[in-house]
Amino acid sequence: MEKCLDRVLKIVVDAEKEEFGEQPDETNNSNNIEDVDMEADELDNNMNKNEVLVLEDDSEPEPEIQFVFESKNQKLAVSNLVPDVDVNNNMNKEVVSSWNVKQATKKMERLNEQNNNNSNKKRQRDEVASSKPTKKSKVQDRSPPLTNLSELGGMDDIVSQLMELIGLPILHPEIYKTTGVEPSRGILLHGPPGCGKTTIANALAGELKVPFISVSAPSVVSGMSGESEKKVRELFQEAKSLAPCIMFIDEIDAITPKRDGGAQREMERRIVAQLLTSMDELSFEKTNYKPVIVIGATNRPDSLDSALRRAGRFDREICLNVPNELARLNILTKMCSHLKFDHENDKIDFSKLAKLTPGFVGADLKSLVTAAGTCAIKRVFKDLLGNENALPDGFSEQEALLKNSSNMIDPLPLSLIQAFLNKFDKPLTDEQLQYICITYQDFLKALPSIQPTAKREGFATVPDVTWANIGALTKIRVELNMAIVQPIKKPEIYEKVGISAPAGVLLWGPPGCGKTLLAKAVANESRANFISVKGPELLNKYVGESERAIRQVFSRARASIPCIIFFDELDSLVPRRDSTMSESSSRVVNTLLTELDGLNDRNGIFVVGATNRPDMIDPAMLRPGRLDKTLFIELPNMTEKLDILKTIVKCNGTPISSDVNLEEIVANEKCNNFSGADIHALVRESSVIALKRNFFASETFHSVSENDLDKEFDQMQVDSEGDGSQNILVTRQDFLNALKKIKPSVSDRDRLKYDRLNKKMGWIEEEKEVADEKKDNSVSNAADVE
Repeated sequence: MEKCLDRVLKIVVDAEKEEFGEQPDETNNSNNIEDVDMEADELDNNMNKNEVLVLEDDSEPEPEIQFVFESKNQKLAVSNLVPDVDVNNNMNKEVVSSWNVKQATKKMERLNEQNNNNSNKKRQRDEVASSKPTKKSKVQDRSPPLTNLSELGGMDDIVSQLMELIGLPILHPEIYKTTGVEPSRGILLHGPPGCGKTTIANALAGELKVPFISVSAPSVVSGMSGESEKKVRELFQEAKSLAPCIMFIDEIDAITPKRDGGAQREMERRIVAQLLTSMDELSFEKTNYKPVIVIGATNRPDSLDSALRRAGRFDREICLNVPNELARLNILTKMCSHLKFDHENDKIDFSKLAKLTPGFVGADLKSLVTAAGTCAIKRVFKDLLGNENALPDGFSEQEALLKNSSNMIDPLPLSLIQAFLNKFDKPLTDEQLQYICITYQDFLKALPSIQPTAKREGFATVPDVTWANIGALTKIRVELNMAIVQPIKKPEIYEKVGISAPAGVLLWGPPGCGKTLLAKAVANESRANFISVKGPELLNKYVGESERAIRQVFSRARASIPCIIFFDELDSLVPRRDSTMSESSSRVVNTLLTELDGLNDRNGIFVVGATNRPDMIDPAMLRPGRLDKTLFIELPNMTEKLDILKTIVKCNGTPISSDVNLEEIVANEKCNNFSGADIHALVRESSVIALKRNFFASETFHSVSENDLDKEFDQMQVDSEGDGSQNILVTRQDFLNALKKIKPSVSDRDRLKYDRLNKKMGWIEEEKEVADEKKDNSVSNAADVE
């Protein structure tokens, strides 16, 4: 034992020397370590044999002491190296104990200093972290919105349905509790963008004075697994705690796609499942008879999972259609109620504005009001500067004309804005502000700059073609007026005589006879919503996509009745079905037939088709109830050609010389088989020839050489920079020169073919008709040879 203690002391002294930078004695270091190790093992064995260690003296037992020895090459840990000692070794014991206390004190000081440093660093990190803003500290405002239903216009039917489904259960839940009737848990609002889904949800909560939880569906999606479902659960738990309340989920289709085994991610399926479970937890009993009603809004209701639209969840669906003329009038009246108008000198005719804005939804009308206010402010700038008609420096008349010809609101020149700010560097006085107001002309000026949302969603704006732009075709116009225009304008008259189902009209005939022009005029005269569909644009190479596109067209039409759907080139969409037809084309034909006369209601939807080949259209398409009215638009005769020519010259504003006789022009033999499009091309080409004659100032323009042509072109560039005050008239010779270039679109053989098709009954090919066709072909071929 004494040897052991001596060696321990030696090792301790060496370690202390090493700590103070002195050279330790390494001669027997390894041997000492091995001996100490052996002694330690021996002591451990002796201690394991004795369960309790008893000291010979009555002194307190020595605490366990742990030594840590460090050298250059290794670390040695020795524990419990102070066993029971004899009385005559008390000096060694005291020396070792005093050294151990000293080392332990130093070690404790180092540990305390290290702990203090760590605590200071941790305190600094906590202070920095506490200074940063946290997301969870923000408290969501669930108070009722400030708007109410009285601020909405043109939505009376929708408001009555929502008050019945939501207002009654929230205001009088005792009625439902007494009768045992379960109120609706979910209402789905769908319609085109900008029709007012979010606005009416906020106004309803503000009217009922209940907590309103507004959620944007994309904000629920999280990148961490399980976080999205947790957010959904927390939102519904919050709704239960605030009951009775309304929860509004905007763009709900973003988190509830169909679970049909497609390419949806697993997270989306979990979100749908969690939402379904949370909806089931909103039963009347589980909410303590305090209803929590969920309102969902989407533009694509067909993309939602079918389980979400069953009874007990979103079981009631309300469609917000594109507003009609009366609804647009009410919306404009509500929006402009707080605006400043000059009622004494300028009366705002909102009824005319409603007629001029077909296809506009509420958001488009709001943009129109804002744009009109911008036009008024620009006008005020010019009025206050006193240069309303003057153009600023560097702003030429050509630039002004170019800007006015565009569909955008003319921006104020920078020089004008700077001049206004320099002159009026302080707020305007009440005397200067009293003349600022919005006029009717501001609305008319702002109207072309607004693109309706319906146009971006597949609707076409109502064309500017009227009956006055169409020459001849009197009988066709009468038929279209009775079949489409009047049923839209005066539906009550047709209901009195038992006519409720809208008619379908097929316009067919040679190309260029005005089929598309007639469809545009019908849409303009009826002032209905107009959807223009080119037949091939609905066809898709993927299975089922063509049928889906057709269903979507009719779905948009149902959402905006009264509506006219115009199918151009209908023969490419619904060809005749036979054994050689592909399966995909057959499905497209069947889909269109069921949409026209199937289980779906078609009230208020008028279908107009146009084609050059009626014999290629499936016969089922032309039966009564579908496109039952077929109108043949044939080539115009001499009188009709003259009427068409006069109409084109009048509408285009073509300046005609006094030597031009329009009857002589149409009587020319080169005008045989001319269609309306050919006559329009004749007038345009005559005007171009007149311009060339004016620019080059030479009647022998076609006979000049290439070098002379370059000189004439340079001279034309110089002449075009003049004031243009000289009058340009289209002469008789210009028309004759144009007749040499314009060829008829329809040949004699094609005309005979269309005449034969007009005599057909039911579009059924018969042997006699085939023989007649061969005979007609032989006659036309002989005429061509001659």
